Amino acid sequence: MPLLHTLFLLFTAAAAVPAPQAESSSPASSSSVTTTLVSSSVTASASSTSSAAASVCSGNTASDRSVWCDYSIDTDWYTDGPDTGVTVEYWLEVTNVTLAPDGVDRIVLAVNGTVPGPTIEANWGDTVVIHVTNSLANNGSGIHWHGIRQNYTNQEDGVPSITQCPIAPGDFLTYTWKATQYGTSWYHSHYSLQAWEGVFGPIVIHGPATADYDEELDTVMLVDWSHDTVDSLYSYAQTQGPPTMDTGLINGMNEYNGSGSRYEATFESGKKYLIRLINGAIDTHFKFSIDNHNITVIASDFVPITPFTTDVLDITMGQRYDIIVEANQDTADYWMRAIPQAACSSNGDSDNIRAIIRYDNSSTSDPTTSAWDYTDACDDVDLSNLVPYLSQTVTDPTGSDLTVSVTTNSENLFKWQIGLESMAVQWAEPSLLQIYEGNATFEDDDCVYELPDANTWVYWVIEAAIPVPHPIHLHGHDFFILAAEQSASYDSSVTLNLDNPPRRDVANLPASGYLVIAFLTDNPGVWLMHCHIGWHTSEGLALQFVERESEIPALVNYDSANATCAAWDSWVAESGIVEEDSGV
Repeated sequence: MPLLHTLFLLFTAAAAVPAPQAESSSPASSSSVTTTLVSSSVTASASSTSSAAASVCSGNTASDRSVWCDYSIDTDWYTDGPDTGVTVEYWLEVTNVTLAPDGVDRIVLAVNGTVPGPTIEANWGDTVVIHVTNSLANNGSGIHWHGIRQNYTNQEDGVPSITQCPIAPGDFLTYTWKATQYGTSWYHSHYSLQAWEGVFGPIVIHGPATADYDEELDTVMLVDWSHDTVDSLYSYAQTQGPPTMDTGLINGMNEYNGSGSRYEATFESGKKYLIRLINGAIDTHFKFSIDNHNITVIASDFVPITPFTTDVLDITMGQRYDIIVEANQDTADYWMRAIPQAACSSNGDSDNIRAIIRYDNSSTSDPTTSAWDYTDACDDVDLSNLVPYLSQTVTDPTGSDLTVSVTTNSENLFKWQIGLESMAVQWAEPSLLQIYEGNATFEDDDCVYELPDANTWVYWVIEAAIPVPHPIHLHGHDFFILAAEQSASYDSSVTLNLDNPPRRDVANLPASGYLVIAFLTDNPGVWLMHCHIGWHTSEGLALQFVERESEIPALVNYDSANATCAAWDSWVAESGIVEEDSGV
């Protein structure tokens, strides 16, 4: 039986405007260097490059989506893949604006003036360069490229206090990373609760697929939404638990009390559509569905899987699915639904988070269709359905135990604890820079766990004591899900699946249950692992793995890191801002 790390989660008490698509100056090419320039203007054309990008690789057609240039769905993207020689370049600006995504005006922190922000789009094997300017007056920022593996590019992960200082108001930072994976993800701020004030947007990396489709529809982002800012709700979250969200948005749109408008998409009868689905909520597990239509799931997070079909799809915070929907119903209008699950979250508009699918522009009326039957529950997709197409085996486990808990502090505020400490890292002292400078004397509340050995399997058991599920996200890696069970305790009798287990970067820790994960130490850096419920992250439910520390200094661009920190220190000295959460 392998030696396992054990994490116990215990606590005492009981989350506008549709974004323009990237506009390419020319299609990407696998044989020459081409720079794609994307305007930072919020009035940029909303044309899509999806068909142009997909047509780059000969053979990738509606009749065979498995082919991608000289590569295919059979390529092991962990060790192989294209190097296109192409750089795609984006300019993003974080601003403070007033928007009404559901018809209700409120202050929003937006990317390029929209919620969601512009789509970051590239081909498998491209280099992606993104210039981020912080135009806020009173807040730092920093963008995390969720799920991007950052293989040997830890500094580009975009996590204040861990891989960088925050970007000071008026300052900018350029991130550069390679699209070694393909599929769907999203970017979001990792500065306090800023992601859920509107600083987020989709990421699309084009590549092969495990099933065929005719066309790609818009990426669909699901979020919960409040009419008060989440910053203003944080005091309630710290003392009472997660607050009730007012409603939700699909692609930055919804109707609320007769105001606003819904996102709409058009189906052409007989066609199969690829839809990229993202849950960017602060605290809502959704069940996603399209009335009368089945869903074929072909990827979970960035991992292609053997396709399976369902009518209602569970998707928790931070997760993504690539799905195919066939337009095989009568010419009519159909509801697309994102239904919050009351078993683990509270929303005041649960039955109204909807968009519209119209066949052949059939009408302008609201649909009259009915939802699929479902059971309100905050479950992950059954692990038996998440079979990675490219088989991987887990071997040679090593590790030790780890305990996680949560209590209230002297001010009666919830503080999640790891190793009997709640994470409280410092914006101005990022771990990566401390390691480079040779002065990394981490304190207990830095929640550091060292993984010094290369290419070693490490195992962790995460166990919950009360009936609240948690979406666990790991940076810098896919992890392998070896076991999970609700309302049960882990012990040595549990059978672990080591032969091609599901792998992804966000998995649900079941209520009152356990989640067993493993990953290979194949990526030097400082990597955050945390609950993707925004309230819990800010309350300290996070730890950092320092992986192969001796190799980290060679990966650091010190001049860039130091310049960002110097600008931040200067602004803090003038503003007097004080950190009030976990620092991540």
